[in-house]
Amino acid sequence: MSWAVLKDLPGWWAYAAAAVVLAFNLSATAHVLVNKRDVRAAISWTGVIWLVPVVGSVLYAMLGLNRIRRRAAELQRARRKMSLATPRDSAIARIGSESTVPEWFKPMARLGGTMSGRPLLTGNKIQPLHNGDEAYPAMLEAIDGARSTIALSSYIFGDDAAGRPFVEALGRAVSRGVQVRVLIDGVGLRYTWPPVIRALRAVGVRAELFLPRVRDAGLGFFNLRTHRKVLTVDGRVAFCGGLNIQARNIHRDNPPRKVRDLHFRLEGPIVAQLQEVFAEDWAFMTREVLDGPDWYPTLLPAGETTARAFTDGPDGDLEILRTVLLGALSSARESVRIVTPYFLPDQGLISALTVAALRGVRVDIVLPAKVNIPLVQWAATAQLWQVLRPGCRVHLTPLPFDHTKLLVVDRSWVLFGSSNWDPRSLRLNFELDVECFDARLAERLDEDVRSRIAIATELSLQDVDGRPFPKKLLHGLARLLSPYL
Repeated sequence: MSWAVLKDLPGWWAYAAAAVVLAFNLSATAHVLVNKRDVRAAISWTGVIWLVPVVGSVLYAMLGLNRIRRRAAELQRARRKMSLATPRDSAIARIGSESTVPEWFKPMARLGGTMSGRPLLTGNKIQPLHNGDEAYPAMLEAIDGARSTIALSSYIFGDDAAGRPFVEALGRAVSRGVQVRVLIDGVGLRYTWPPVIRALRAVGVRAELFLPRVRDAGLGFFNLRTHRKVLTVDGRVAFCGGLNIQARNIHRDNPPRKVRDLHFRLEGPIVAQLQEVFAEDWAFMTREVLDGPDWYPTLLPAGETTARAFTDGPDGDLEILRTVLLGALSSARESVRIVTPYFLPDQGLISALTVAALRGVRVDIVLPAKVNIPLVQWAATAQLWQVLRPGCRVHLTPLPFDHTKLLVVDRSWVLFGSSNWDPRSLRLNFELDVECFDARLAERLDEDVRSRIAIATELSLQDVDGRPFPKKLLHGLARLLSPYL
């Protein structure tokens, strides 16, 4: 209905219709003004609402309301109720201190503590593991050595050459009397067939799905997913990183669509923080609270790394990771090394990368030459000029597809985990990452990044600017979808 139509209505009907239209518009406008943080979005929606009465309000109700945030708020309230007994102050040897952090990184350490609510913990041992060839045997060995508890969370858990040994090992653990809990994302489960949860339950494993049905997610198939990958054994040893459980991660078998990745084995007080993350997710989905010394033993120092876990998601942890990334980029003095499969940073992160490069910091961004999701690659390519122009270096690695998520700053600080540099990780999914203050570990991982750069092709601004116009148009259209990719 338009304003012009109202004058053609007879008598009081015109006034009644006008009142209804005005009420629609005012209520929609009020919601925009109160809830839209982006001024440009607020202006745009207000214009649509008033230029196209009723229809504009309906469009806003359909497309403008952030149902993800609303559903996430509901999840947060439910998670908070179920996590009251989660031992955030568990039996950890709390020896964390900023004294182990380089002076110029102490503001970064305080930022991490403020955002996460978790302390820095020293006395950790962290070992990088490359691909499934190194990670899976280490994880299976830990499972076979379990005496009391096993907790495993994964986005993808395939019933294949990689997944079946895990099913068998977890079944053996159950037969030994070990308490086993497995949480698989309800969407990630569908990446392989048949669903592995049937095999897990067949051997006695307590396995559950995270938001298993589409309607549970409220806004569709791909949102509000748990992208976390974590395994804890006896509350003393943990594994986390970017590695799913899939056959394509085992390079020695030469699988089709091979995937390169990086995972980590952790010992020390940091394991309790990872256990807490799993326990909160598990309690939310099952209402079972994992507590007691079997799940949370007293943890003593195992190494020299100072570390802290970060959770990020569309609930109360929204924008924790983004803020940490901004802090790391602003703290950098010499070098920033980024490895990520999906690179769709928002304008704030692009500005931070730009400022770092203009300050003289060497910024290396390592991306796959061929991304497994073409639409994401097109959207990423459309905005690469924004980081290339100020002097950031972009390196494209050849196949196999590199799924690694890693950030190394000044060969002193490391961030690894499940998060990508894209809106899905930064706004829509539940993620788990670990920050480390350890020069030796950082130097080792910095060298790992440099080895990737050595085999990569550097992308220039001329390469991006020289794309044919049809490609530029296609990439630009894909970029419009970047908030939802």
